[in-house]
Amino acid sequence: MNTPLRPRATGRITLTDVAQLAGVSPITVSRALRGERAVDPALVAKVQAAVNTLGYVPNPAARALASGQSSHVAVLIPMLSNALFVDLLEALQRTLRQAGYQTLIGITHYDASEEETLLREQLQHRPAGLIVTGLERNEATKALISQSGVPCVHLMAASGPAGSYCVGFSQKDAGADLTRHLLARGYRRIAFAGAQLDPRTLQRLEGWRRALNEAGLFDATLEWLNPAPSSISLGARMFEQIIGQHPPVDAIFFCNDDLAQGAALAALRLGVSIPERVAIAGFNDLTGSDQMLPPLTTVRTPRAEIGQVAAQMLIQLMHSEPVERAWVDVGYELVVRNST
Repeated sequence: MNTPLRPRATGRITLTDVAQLAGVSPITVSRALRGERAVDPALVAKVQAAVNTLGYVPNPAARALASGQSSHVAVLIPMLSNALFVDLLEALQRTLRQAGYQTLIGITHYDASEEETLLREQLQHRPAGLIVTGLERNEATKALISQSGVPCVHLMAASGPAGSYCVGFSQKDAGADLTRHLLARGYRRIAFAGAQLDPRTLQRLEGWRRALNEAGLFDATLEWLNPAPSSISLGARMFEQIIGQHPPVDAIFFCNDDLAQGAALAALRLGVSIPERVAIAGFNDLTGSDQMLPPLTTVRTPRAEIGQVAAQMLIQLMHSEPVERAWVDVGYELVVRNST
């Protein structure tokens, strides 16, 4: 057999080249690479040998165009610098890959216009499915999703409008439960420290407000909100500001664990006793929170479970299979440690 020449225009090895080297038809190559059982094992071996010799890489875009079916899923998440989304994405990608799908990831940076641009770009690649974060987006992006005809699952939301598919938990309820825990411990001036101010942070803020209003202790001066990205260094700065408030606060609910970790480190540096002088609590139970001095009380969120369940739901939708529940609430866990 003679090795075929590469096409002059691009130098790309094609399925036809593989067929020529293997001595079979292009359709046989296609069926062999798809793993169809009807193809004789000896022919599959010939095709695989030709693929290895030529270094052939299938073109999923061309395959999708020819068959009307795609093997990739578009995923839009706000950030990769936050461990919350890293854990979720790993579980999501692992589940989709086991089902034969690849992920095409877009980072929105919590920017509605950037999300719209990314979605327009990804829809051009005809994805088999779409996964987005939350329900809050501009009208143009909502229209793109609804009019695309592409199955879509929303992450980090326990419910949504009719016809939507969601996997997550109630941020408001979690925020309220953590605040009620602080109230039950006897704390009365409980500050809320929020950063990034994305929709989920603001929902936790609503939960904090709800619990304090129920207790007759809500005070708007206890809200400390900063639109900067959440980080350990920002948590330290916010702690230094809040600890100087008068009258003094006796507890601080940080909207994310990295802020609370920064606060715990600042307290050590400043000689502020936790929880004797002020209690601190975080959210998401990120890596290292159990190693702080003292270990941090927080809300453990099931990031990996959200990713796995959302991927499984999307696979069902892409296969036109019935979905038992369109909205799945995976819950959360209040983890009480020595910081409160």
